[in-house]
Order: sequence, then C-alpha cells, then structure tokens
Amino acid sequence: MKSLLAQEYLRELHVVRQVSQHTIAAYTKDLDYLLARLDEQRLELADVTSDQVRSWVVKLHSQGQASRSIARMLSAWRGFYLWLANQKGLVNKSPLSDIKAPKRKKPLPKALSVEQAINLVESANKESVQADDFLRARDRAIVELLYSSGLRLSELLGIDLNPIETKEYSSAGWIDFEAGEVMVLGKGKKRRTVPVGEAALHALKDWLAVRASHALTGKEVVQALFINKQGKRASARTIQQHLAALAVKAGLPTHVHPHMLRHSFASHVLQSSGDLRAVQEMLGHASITSTQIYTALDFQHLAQAYDLAHPRAKNKKSE
Repeated sequence: MKSLLAQEYLRELHVVRQVSQHTIAAYTKDLDYLLARLDEQRLELADVTSDQVRSWVVKLHSQGQASRSIARMLSAWRGFYLWLANQKGLVNKSPLSDIKAPKRKKPLPKALSVEQAINLVESANKESVQADDFLRARDRAIVELLYSSGLRLSELLGIDLNPIETKEYSSAGWIDFEAGEVMVLGKGKKRRTVPVGEAALHALKDWLAVRASHALTGKEVVQALFINKQGKRASARTIQQHLAALAVKAGLPTHVHPHMLRHSFASHVLQSSGDLRAVQEMLGHASITSTQIYTALDFQHLAQAYDLAHPRAKNKKSE
C-alpha cells in the first residue's frame, strides 16, 4: 500500500506537474529510503513523528551524506506528506512541518598561498601576455595593486588619474601617492581608503610613466588610471584574461582570477596580524560575518603548519 501510494505520487509529479525525469529518479530513491525506514520500524505513514524524521537525518549525516542530498530528500518527503494530507486525506499532519533542512556549508574562498602570490607578482614584473612594454607595465601595476590592497576588480577599474568632481562626473576612485593610499567606491556606494604597499606604488609610478609616453596621437584618452591602447578604460574581461595568462606563465597550478587576489590579500593580512576588524574595514565589508570566513582559511593555514611542524601531529605507522 505504501509503495503504491509513493508510485502514484511520483506519477502525478511527472504527468501533472511536469517534473523532470531527473528529479523523479532522485525522488524515487528518496521515497524508497523513507519506506525502508518505515518497514524497519513497522510504521505506517501516519505513525511517523518529527523526532523519528530527525533521527533519520542524524543517521544520514553520520553516514557522510551531503547536506544538499539531505535537503533534497526532506523536500521529497515533505511533498509526499502534503500530497497524502491534501489529496488523499490519509494523514492529519506532516511530520516534516517543523523540520528544517541542514544548512549547506559555504565553500571557502579560494586563495593563493603566500609563495604563489609572490610568484605571481614577480612573474608580472618580468612577463607580459604580449612582449609589449605598455601591457607589461599596466598588468604589473594591476596585479600589484590587487594583491596589495584587496580591491574588487570593479573598484580597481573605477580608479581615475586624479579626483574629479563636477556636475557631470564624479571619480569613483584615485591614488594618493603621498599618503600611500587608494580611495575607492565599494558596494552600496560606500567610499573607503585602503593602504597601498611600496611595491605597488613603484609599479603604479612606472605605469604612469609608460602611460604618459605612449603614443595616443589623435585618440581621446579617458581619465581612467588603467587604459587600453585605444585610450579607453580597460575592460574587466581583458584584465581577467591577462591575469589568468600571467598565472600560467608563473606556473601556478590553479586558475587565477582577480577576486582570488582579494581573497589572498585578506587571508595573508589576517594570518600576519590576526586583526579581523582591520581586514573588514580594508575589504569594505558591511558586516564582520562576511569577513569571518577568512578565519577558516587562517585556521586551515595553521592546521597545515601544525601538521608539517609538530612531531606528534600525525600518527606514525607502526614498524
């Protein structure tokens, strides 16, 4: 009887609600698991309680079932019980009405190691996507600034040569070389000031010299700090492609994108200083919660260092 009801429900999902065959296959397995638990404990569908559902969820967790799979399973059970109540009148209340799916773990941001980040910026000092002084100087300055100050790509591309404030236009960002700082306009139109390291300042000054001497005769040059050879503000896509190519030249074993340098900046500053609030301010996070994810990266780094350095970190194989 229970099995026939499950089949009828799945058939209705497929035929009436036009649910995909892939979802039907997944829900079939999910309902089979439910019916197997009922048979084990000699329960009818109407006998199941919330506590029993929780115990099954705990068991699934202990068996290493992924949170996403458990969430889907609960969704299948919940739909089935709602159908039993509303369409069949076989249950009075769903045992899943107050059961929440387990929260999915947020993936940790991908950051380069300190050694990889240094290899990348040093490679940018030597290499270019093309054998071209203009691109070499520009890309070097971009890589140095991204890693030095943890900027979002949109913030970096919004930087102008000088601050401009008119009725028609207002600069989103600019570099204060004397103070060693960059002013940017972040999310929510919030302006913030971030320190710029000495290596990045040198790279920026070299880029400005190349930018000023580059022949742009007859071309209208925008006020953007980072421009292309046509005198227009550099595009995000171009910077992404050049950075990925530089990472390959540096021999890095992973795809590198601009936001990875922001993650690397945050992780490395936190490893060195332990000052979460300072990292929050430099990243421009409205909430400390957004910044706290980097503490997991910091712990990951410490755990790896412990495993490598501590004589009792790992069990030695018995001889």
